[in-house]
Amino acid sequence: MRATPNLRAERHRIQPDGWPRSASGENCGAFLVPTARGHLKIIASDGLDPESEGWEHVSVSLSSRCPTWGEMQQVKELFWSGEETVVQFHPRAKAHVTYHPFCLHLWRRIGEEYELPPRKLIAP
Repeated sequence: MRATPNLRAERHRIQPDGWPRSASGENCGAFLVPTARGHLKIIASDGLDPESEGWEHVSVSLSSRCPTWGEMQQVKELFWSGEETVVQFHPRAKAHVTYHPFCLHLWRRIGEEYELPPRKLIAP
């Protein structure tokens, strides 16, 4: 994730009632990011909490639709550098979990790089 303090994300931090306080500048907590088509509700984890098991994670939702590719790219750039690869998993049916119908997730395992397909297979 981006180095802290992450001033890009900080200006969007919110502190919902009943939630644990998140430290200013950190890459974890709750954020509300305005876009042309609504506010992205974001919950971020920097992967440092033992419960995260070394996974950086950002969930992104809206109240009435899923985030677009462009909105997810905006969130990726908010929390990760351009040199980091993050993934959106599509697990097998038995492993699929849905708590919110309009929520997507970005993940990155700390200390690991993801192998990508050869560029010619992506955009010949």
